[in-house]
Amino acid sequence: MTEQNRYIYEIIEGDPLGTRIYMLENGLKVFLSHHADAPRIQTYLAVRTGSKMDPPETTGLAHYFEHMMFKGTERFGTIDWDKEKELIEQIGALFELYRNEEDEKKRADIYTEIDRISYQASLLAIPNEYDKLMDAIGSQGSNAGTSNDYTIFMENIPANQVGNWAMIEADRFSNPVLRLFHTELETVYEEKNMSLTSDNRKVNEALMALLFPNHPYGTQTTLGEAKHLKNPSMKNIRAFFEKYYVPNNMAVVMSGDLDPEETIAIIDRHFGKLKPGTVSDLRYDSWKPLPEPVYREVTGLEADNIRIGFGFDIRASQEESLMLTMIGMILSNGHAGLIDLNLNQSQKVLNASAYDNQLADYGMIVLNGRPKSDQTLEELKELLLSQVELVKKGEFPGWMLEQAYAGKLRCRNETAGSS
Repeated sequence: MTEQNRYIYEIIEGDPLGTRIYMLENGLKVFLSHHADAPRIQTYLAVRTGSKMDPPETTGLAHYFEHMMFKGTERFGTIDWDKEKELIEQIGALFELYRNEEDEKKRADIYTEIDRISYQASLLAIPNEYDKLMDAIGSQGSNAGTSNDYTIFMENIPANQVGNWAMIEADRFSNPVLRLFHTELETVYEEKNMSLTSDNRKVNEALMALLFPNHPYGTQTTLGEAKHLKNPSMKNIRAFFEKYYVPNNMAVVMSGDLDPEETIAIIDRHFGKLKPGTVSDLRYDSWKPLPEPVYREVTGLEADNIRIGFGFDIRASQEESLMLTMIGMILSNGHAGLIDLNLNQSQKVLNASAYDNQLADYGMIVLNGRPKSDQTLEELKELLLSQVELVKKGEFPGWMLEQAYAGKLRCRNETAGSS
């Protein structure tokens, strides 16, 4: 542990980039690594909350709020905040009435009023002002993503714009406004509709439901249920932000042409003003291995395929996590895993693969396969499971284990480099 001025940081042994890990007084974690291949800096703002933290009655909330984080704050994105604030509060109250009303005629009347006030509010909003601000400082790749465990926001900024970037982002994470809520709902709902035609998404959701029936990984999806998206709650979204978007539940990650000492001082100046909160861990029933295999058939638009999942509780030890990754790479790495050699290159299947998927609470080994024209899904399943049996029995050459271990170390180094 080293100290420069009043900022203390840690460096992980073996990290080739010497990434500095700071902790501000409000609990915000900051990861800074320097490499000057271009005068730019890749930034990530990560929040340790995702769809697993969605309230069961308003699933899809974390993803919806990710969209709303681009709508501006009390300082930018508005012509007259005082007037707009009053209208937004009215819209929020109406949505609560709407989502709790069962009479369809009354619901229609409430929605008509939401439409009317939303139009008035839209006249006071400046659309896309966050994007314009980022364009003005030369940022590229503005984007965000929501997963089961986290939500992350990303920008690639010029090296001389750290101060402006930090000022804008700290404001965004302090005072986000749920403006243009009404129209963004259409965007989120359309994203949900598109997912209903994705075989891959439908199969993955079915697999998660089978493996984790007592955990939000399996009981709710990141995009949420259609009925919840049709009945959103601005009140719940605001409570979600206040509970989870706090500095002691966030991290700033920056990598590029930066001076760590100057950068941490800038981040502290802006993000250090955020007030910490109390974040409780998710409570759920303990996971238990399935006593026997369970199956589900999913009907879709694509050709027949099969997906097999094995669930693991990886929270107990880092060794368990490492073992899961190595098993996945021994099974399939795109070149010389058991499935690659014994099934794909031997042309026993149309194509097949395997991978490990490690979430914060649980992990999985997943096998995928498409049968040949003269092959049944049952035959394909047996071929895939036969490769798992080889791993169980240790019937694979030693160089596969060495290759998998080297691959895991390489992934760790690449991860460190990208931070």
